Amino acid sequence: MRRALLLIPLLALLAFPTGAVAHGEEAPAPTFPGVLAEWTFDPFAIAGLIGAAVAYRWAVRRVNVAHPGNPHPAYRSWLFGGGLVAIGVALLSPIEAYEGTLFSVHMVQHMLLELVAAPLLLAGAPITLTLRVASPRVRRRLLTVLQSRIVHLISFPVVAWVLFAAVNWGWHFSVLYDQALENTALHYFQHATFLGAALLFWWPVIGADPSPWRLPHPVRLLYLFLAMPQNSFLGVALLSASSVLYPHYLTNGRTWGMSPLDDQALGGVIMWVVGDLAFLAGMMLVVVMWMRHEDRRTARLDARLAVERRTGAEAAVRRGEGG
Repeated sequence: MRRALLLIPLLALLAFPTGAVAHGEEAPAPTFPGVLAEWTFDPFAIAGLIGAAVAYRWAVRRVNVAHPGNPHPAYRSWLFGGGLVAIGVALLSPIEAYEGTLFSVHMVQHMLLELVAAPLLLAGAPITLTLRVASPRVRRRLLTVLQSRIVHLISFPVVAWVLFAAVNWGWHFSVLYDQALENTALHYFQHATFLGAALLFWWPVIGADPSPWRLPHPVRLLYLFLAMPQNSFLGVALLSASSVLYPHYLTNGRTWGMSPLDDQALGGVIMWVVGDLAFLAGMMLVVVMWMRHEDRRTARLDARLAVERRTGAEAAVRRGEGG
């Protein structure tokens, strides 16, 4: 019965006829400050965001009560909340209202999901929090899943990197991208694949949660560095296209603003520049994390050497007294 109830929202989405979701098709020319009020009401997105926020906050409180000496770091809660806010801005703000009207706005939406929301959510350490709040039996099951072959496979850095690139290239250079602008269920699926692939991509970089694969910091730098060329090539491909790749933007009835081809070129520029800047920022963050890791390791080594020296000195004193 529960499974049947879970299918109702999906069936409702599939029941929408093609083009039932406007995706900004009737959005008027944006004017400031009126455009700031163009928020959309998506019950699925709102319910998901509220549910995630409530569940995370509940888990934090449980952990903090059970382990007052080792509470969940407050900054991780802020980071996770920032990820939820980024998703809300992408899916509910004027960005959502105009993403079906302007390809460049649609690109901003996807950049928010992939390059802002995903790393922030992972920085909140949701897996670690879940393991800490779970009962021993549930924790064992979760660890079994994390150690399963399928998780080992999809989280393998090379596979995650290729999957992230394939999702971006596959959507932008297939008919599915245009169809997603006309079909509600496919549009939700598109957002889910962008966010899901981004979470897998950033997982080994952020390193806040346990993972089957633990990348050394130099390898994390190389991992992000290699992501820049494929992102740049995709952006340049969109920028230099001689025709509009997505018929939806030719037939959505827009009579204001730049031409669809120029709008598409702007979207390519956004992917190229913003994407590369995000990867550079990620590399800078990895360098900072690397330095902090080395500082902690040096501190531990110094403390161990200090203990060894103190122990040696005490042993020497005892030998002297015995003599």
